[in-house]
Amino acid sequence: MAKFLRQAARNMNKLCRKVVRVNVRWSILQRVSVIRQFFRFIWDRILVCSVGEATRYRRLSRRRSFLPQEAIEAAMGSLDDESSSACSGYDSDSDLVTLKISLLGDCQIGKTSFVIKYVGDEQEKRSLQMAGLNLMDKTLSVQGARISFNIWDVGGDPGSLDHVPVACKDAVAILFMFDLTSRSTLNSVIGWYNQARKWNQTAIPIIIGTKFDDFVRLPPDLQWTIVTQARAYARAMKATLFFSSATHNINVNKIFKFIMAKLFNLPWTVERNLTAGEPIIDF
Repeated sequence: MAKFLRQAARNMNKLCRKVVRVNVRWSILQRVSVIRQFFRFIWDRILVCSVGEATRYRRLSRRRSFLPQEAIEAAMGSLDDESSSACSGYDSDSDLVTLKISLLGDCQIGKTSFVIKYVGDEQEKRSLQMAGLNLMDKTLSVQGARISFNIWDVGGDPGSLDHVPVACKDAVAILFMFDLTSRSTLNSVIGWYNQARKWNQTAIPIIIGTKFDDFVRLPPDLQWTIVTQARAYARAMKATLFFSSATHNINVNKIFKFIMAKLFNLPWTVERNLTAGEPIIDF
C-alpha cells in the first residue's frame, strides 16, 4: 500500500510539473501574441499616415468580373470623348473597376501637369496632397461601365523615395516619365525603374517623354540622340514609349486608352510612329 501511494505521489508530481510547463509556455505565447499585435497596429498606423486613407483603394482583381466586355469597350471609346460623363472621388458601387496607376520621375519634368490635363482642374482641386505624394483620380461612367483611375504622383526629390513602395504596390501600370529637353532626366529613368520593380513585378511599364512642344525646337541631331536613347531604354525595360505634351494634349488620353487595352485584351488600333518631328509611339 505504501509503495502504491509513493508511486501515485510521483505520478502526481510529474503531472504537476507538466501542467506548470504548459502554463508557462501558454503565458509566453500570449505575451508574444500581444507584442505581435502591437507591432502590427504600429505598422498599420504608419501605412495610413504615409498614404492617407488607404482603404479607399480596391484591388482590380475583385472588380473585373462585374463588367461585361461591351461595357469595357464603351469606356475605352469614351477616353477620347469629351462628352463622356466623369465623376470625382471614390465610388462604393460594387461594379466599379479601380485601376491604380503610379507616376515616377525626376522633379520639374511635368508629371503633375500631365495628370491635371487628364483628370481636369476640378478633380485636381479635390486631390489628396502630402509631402512628396499627390493622389488624383478620375472616374468614367459610360453606358453602365464605371472605371476609376487612381493616379499616384510621386515627387521626384530624394525625400520622396520613401513613397515608392506604397505607390507601386498593387499598381496595374507604372509611368516612368522624363523631360524630352533634359537628358539627365532620361538617364534617371533606369534608376526609377529599378526602384519600382523591387515592389511590383507585374505592372505594365510605360516610358513617357513630356514637353514635346519644347522638344521639337531642339536641333535635329539632339532630337535624334534623345529618341535613340529613349527607344533603347524602352526595349531594355520591355516598355511602351510615348512622347507627349500636356500643353497641347498630345498623347495624354491615348496613354490611358493604351493601358485599358493592355489590361482587358482589347484591340489596339494605334500604330507605331517613328517619324522625325512627330510624337513618338514605339512598342
